[in-house]
Amino acid sequence: MIKIIKQEIKISHELKSKVEWACRLNNTKPIFINGSLLKLEPTNIGYLEPHRAIINNKTYLLFNGHEFAYYRDLNTKIKLSDLKDFIKKLK
Repeated sequence: MIKIIKQEIKISHELKSKVEWACRLNNTKPIFINGSLLKLEPTNIGYLEPHRAIINNKTYLLFNGHEFAYYRDLNTKIKLSDLKDFIKKLK
């Protein structure tokens, strides 16, 4: 019998502050949802669910330690330094 174990992962302070900075420059406030690690026991299979930031009713996916955000899915990659302009463009 496979058992699914879900462990919440907190968003890093550095990542959160970068997203908040981009939002502050666009006069908006993000809503953060922590990601999680899903492990299938007794196997060694795991899945990392990304953190989510909801900005202007649009979902961005974030990973700790990465310099990119992803819009909607993993196909649209945005550098965190360009996030401010991307948010402005979608307003």
